Amino acid sequence: MGKREKLQKTNAMRELERAGIAFEVRTYEVDENDLSGVHVAEQLGEDAGQGFKTLVTVSPQGGHVVCCIPVAEELDLKRAAAVAGEKSLSMMHVRDLVPVTGYMRGGCSPVGMKKRFPTIIDETCLLWDSIFISGGKRGIQLVVAPEELVAFTGATVAPITREA
Repeated sequence: MGKREKLQKTNAMRELERAGIAFEVRTYEVDENDLSGVHVAEQLGEDAGQGFKTLVTVSPQGGHVVCCIPVAEELDLKRAAAVAGEKSLSMMHVRDLVPVTGYMRGGCSPVGMKKRFPTIIDETCLLWDSIFISGGKRGIQLVVAPEELVAFTGATVAPITREA
């Protein structure tokens, strides 16, 4: 993204601004062949443990639970289900992502979805002064204080990644 191009605000940015939550915007080149957060972290010279990806899950009743975990980790669906008080959770099919959240794969943010869903953020977020989340569009990342993100989203903080 060129320096002269005006960055269009995303829903995530607007919501954080409205709430008075400080954030920093970082942009990166999108590689359609590698949308992974690890690739983005490497490109921006960030620690992958500080970058959090947003995954949307579905309960057996059709409800949705948003899970944010470090980009290099895998979601433990059983742990997340237990934290959410659900019998089980499964990953949302990518085709349902835009209609349900308003976001596309690689640009899904826990902030600014069409509707607020129960949210769980992995406990490792609290190890950092700031974490990186999607800005709501591929190529845009937001740097936020984890405590403020947790408070704003009403998230539960818990261990929800797989044991190595």
